[in-house]
Amino acid sequence: MKRLFISLYLLLSLSFIGIGWTLDSLWQNHVDDSGDVDAPLIAFAILLSKSPEKQRLALLNLISQQVDFPLQLLERNQIALHGNMQLSPNKIITTQADDEHQLQFIAVDEQVLMAGPIDIDPRGKLRNIFTIIFYISLALVALIWVWPLSRDLNTLRVATRKFGEANWGTRIELSPSSQVAPLALTFNDMAQHISSLIDNQKHLTNAVSHEIRTPLARLKFALALLPQYCLPETSEQKRVNFLNDMHSDIKEMEDLLQELLTYASLETMHIEPILENCELVSISKEMISRLSDLSRIKINFQHDELDEIFIKGEGSLVERALQNLITNSQRYAKQQIDVTLTRDKNKVYLAVSNDGPSIPVEDQPHIFEAFYRSKLQHLGNKGHGLGLAIIKRIMLRHKGDVSVFSDNNKTEFTLSWPVIP
Repeated sequence: MKRLFISLYLLLSLSFIGIGWTLDSLWQNHVDDSGDVDAPLIAFAILLSKSPEKQRLALLNLISQQVDFPLQLLERNQIALHGNMQLSPNKIITTQADDEHQLQFIAVDEQVLMAGPIDIDPRGKLRNIFTIIFYISLALVALIWVWPLSRDLNTLRVATRKFGEANWGTRIELSPSSQVAPLALTFNDMAQHISSLIDNQKHLTNAVSHEIRTPLARLKFALALLPQYCLPETSEQKRVNFLNDMHSDIKEMEDLLQELLTYASLETMHIEPILENCELVSISKEMISRLSDLSRIKINFQHDELDEIFIKGEGSLVERALQNLITNSQRYAKQQIDVTLTRDKNKVYLAVSNDGPSIPVEDQPHIFEAFYRSKLQHLGNKGHGLGLAIIKRIMLRHKGDVSVFSDNNKTEFTLSWPVIP
């Protein structure tokens, strides 16, 4: 809006100056001839004064026949002037005859040459035309500025209406020089964000309904078989195994919902996070100690000689990112998992690698998308497809990054944070 105000102010100011100066120059050079009107009358009076009085009237009549200009030669006693006005041979005295006409007097010896009545403003109509031209020019200049603005605002209005009708792909394309280009960019950013949220919501809904269908179907089937396991002849071990399977299905649905809630909460965290100093060495050791008992795979930890390495982050989210990487490695590792903590001048790196099967090259660009399933799923290491997507959201929130490297020897995920200044 400030840009609009400045451009309009400069446009109108420069237009007033430019158009006014141009018309004034035209008037002065081609129209304003007041000096030219007085000079011939003075010259004619001097010419008459050189002639004998008896010939003046004949000369005056000859001039009047050739020029349509009212001239009379009067005696001084026929003229009554107001106040201290004095006639002279080199000065014209002008008096008003009525609202639209005036009389001019100049001395010719003992006589007086009177011109008139003549129009007070002989160029009045032309002046009015110049005034009209001035305002029309201003209107055209304003139109040149307003018309593109009105067109662009109408484009905004149409796009807003379409977006309100659930056309989520609506975008505004304006020239970079448009006065409302920043507003269009803001609209496009908003539309992109809203459409992304809606697409994610649809994707999540479809994915959750698909993911929850399998354990739910198993539970329904188990409930149908429940009366058989309640019979007296059913062994205790079968009954325990049957109930454990039901608990596993329930836990699978609980885990899915918990992952979904975490992912959704990170999606809606638009407020600037409050970052604190997080010490990665102690966080890594504690997380490794907590997760080591969940799998037979050995977890090795290596870090720089520094006893403490700090980053700016939210402690709980940093722990969640590391936990997801370690548990993900525990699903695929064959013999060992390596956690490595390093730093350089610009960044701090926390890498988690395992010696499991490699991730296909075609899957690597997509594995951080929610509910994306790679070809490794056929090995039976089934997850919900949200762990890596949650890590990606966490790192974006911390202005960091996550990357993956995978070949036949190892698969390594690396978290990176900016070094604290």
